[in-house]
Amino acid sequence: MSNEVEIGRGKRANVGYSFDDIAVVPSRRTRDAADVSVSWQLDAYLLDAPIIAAPMDSVTSPATAIAMGKMGMVGVLDLEGIWTRYEDPEPYLEEISTLPEEQVFQRMQEIYREPVKAELISARLEEIRNAGVPVAGALSPQRTQEYWRTVADAGVDLFVIRGTTVSAEHVSSNREPLNLKRFIYELDVPVVVGGAASYTAALHLMRTGAAGVLAGFGGGATTANRRTVGVAVPMATTVANVAAARREYMDETGGRYVHVIADGQISTSGDLVKAIACGADGVMLGTVLARADEAPGRGYHWGAEAHHKSLLRGERVKVEQVGSLETIINGPSQDASGTTNLIGALRHAMAMTGYSDVKEFQRVPISVGQ
Repeated sequence: MSNEVEIGRGKRANVGYSFDDIAVVPSRRTRDAADVSVSWQLDAYLLDAPIIAAPMDSVTSPATAIAMGKMGMVGVLDLEGIWTRYEDPEPYLEEISTLPEEQVFQRMQEIYREPVKAELISARLEEIRNAGVPVAGALSPQRTQEYWRTVADAGVDLFVIRGTTVSAEHVSSNREPLNLKRFIYELDVPVVVGGAASYTAALHLMRTGAAGVLAGFGGGATTANRRTVGVAVPMATTVANVAAARREYMDETGGRYVHVIADGQISTSGDLVKAIACGADGVMLGTVLARADEAPGRGYHWGAEAHHKSLLRGERVKVEQVGSLETIINGPSQDASGTTNLIGALRHAMAMTGYSDVKEFQRVPISVGQ
């Protein structure tokens, strides 16, 4: 069955669905929420919930990464962010949160012009490791060649290579491109790569040996890619396509499993539920966690696109702080906005549809709204 439509003579387009377009459908069986397991075995790590904090300066600091780890999840530190540029980044985070709109872009570009320092990468990762929680850090594909050895020597447990789009075959005439397959083979830690927006791109990334693939572009609330460069993806369709690539890759390899992590446009607990229902093993959260009282953004949220040196493709956005990190993850909820008690919502969705664990819940029926 074709998923294409004709948008005009000589041009066809794929039909795609966002999380807002779909809903989970109850089945004949229900289950007690207390009997539901939301744990996630990510490579060697058994996590209490299928949640990773996005490597964004407004979301993850060493302190919030530690807090996430103590709650049985993973916080990924941006190793090109403000924490690896300044010994004391707090004054700069405070300044970003108080900048008037007309000064935001220029001043953020100035702040992020400070070079990344290898010794600060090591120090921040050591701080997280000393707390006894999993250590995860992220680099862009452009910076991985330069800093990966520093990250590996610091003893990272999970290495994330995250960009707007990441491919296994990047072409460049002015620098040696990152050979993902060789890099992952030589690095003795699990690597998560992305974003991948299509079945084919995801399959190529899986063939590099990655432990996980990020489905989507990330930065849903902060990105302006649709407006500036005309690029965007419908997340429900994207996650389903990447999950299909995982099945193909399992057949190719005789059973090697690659984790699919939904990254982008997940702003409520309902979005999290639907991401897993579409085939994701876990989710990478930005906006949801930027709403925490402890979030380093202090009520604001931004990504790397908001301070790009030549093409601004994102912005600093105001987010409502809804409570502590603990409340956002484990509740209790104070209202029905879907911004708190993410795990409670996932448990109830699984119980209402009769599934006992996250892997089973990927098979839940879905409807498309009209």
